[in-house]
Amino acid sequence: MDKDILSLMNSGDRRLSKGQRQIARFITENYDKAAFMTAGKLGRTVGVSESTVVRFATELGFDGYPGMRRAMQEMVRSRLTSVQRIAVAQDMLGADVIKTVMNSDVDKLQASIDELDRKAFDLAVEAIGGADHLYIVGMRSSAALASFMGFYMNLLVEDVRLIHDTTTNEVYEQIMHIGPGDVYVGISYPRYSASSLKAMEFAKRQGATVIALTDQENSPFARLADIKLFAKSDMVSFLDSLVAPMSLINALIVAVAARRRDSLDETFGYLEELWSEYGTFTGVES
Repeated sequence: MDKDILSLMNSGDRRLSKGQRQIARFITENYDKAAFMTAGKLGRTVGVSESTVVRFATELGFDGYPGMRRAMQEMVRSRLTSVQRIAVAQDMLGADVIKTVMNSDVDKLQASIDELDRKAFDLAVEAIGGADHLYIVGMRSSAALASFMGFYMNLLVEDVRLIHDTTTNEVYEQIMHIGPGDVYVGISYPRYSASSLKAMEFAKRQGATVIALTDQENSPFARLADIKLFAKSDMVSFLDSLVAPMSLINALIVAVAARRRDSLDETFGYLEELWSEYGTFTGVES
């Protein structure tokens, strides 16, 4: 849905029952907690029946309570402070942290596979492979993703520029020559980086092809991009789980490599000579 749940509840164009108004009031004041409650628990907390909660979700235009809960979770992930995240995580994780976190990662991977736009993926591969200059930008927690992508793309594409997470002015200095024929890859997941978004806006104005790697259609990066690729991220305590985005980047790297297969053997043959000559790697002692 285009609007978050708070906007839907406060639009003023619905006649809610007394019980539904209680639900709306609780969610407005405690959305960080409500987003992770079952329909039954939300009903018990508010003092209404589970069926009232389900009807409330339908009244807002969702196909059921699970859809409304997903909408609440998407909303809070971009709004919660680090302190709020820790409090929510204490309720989410339970006793078996390893199982909870890793199963969540598996779920996000599968959801990303199921929802991937294959046409957009192919367009991204074509754009990256044919770029005059490839700019890769990821700030804060996404900097690790950008660094990984930059390392491998540098082996495949002639001119790769990994933009470092520094001051806003220095970011502009690093992309000041971007223009038509260039490709800008902006990587950002909740909480979205304002500096990274401003840099993407600049690249767009300069005529570069802009690719967004982000989590959903409502992401500010998706709304700006020429090509958008989504991978599900997740909130785990104060940190972001970026397993699915990393997997998407792996797929992009492999696809770009396959597109350039003719020159790949020569490139890596030369690299192996350099690595051997300069002792880049070490073996396992027997």
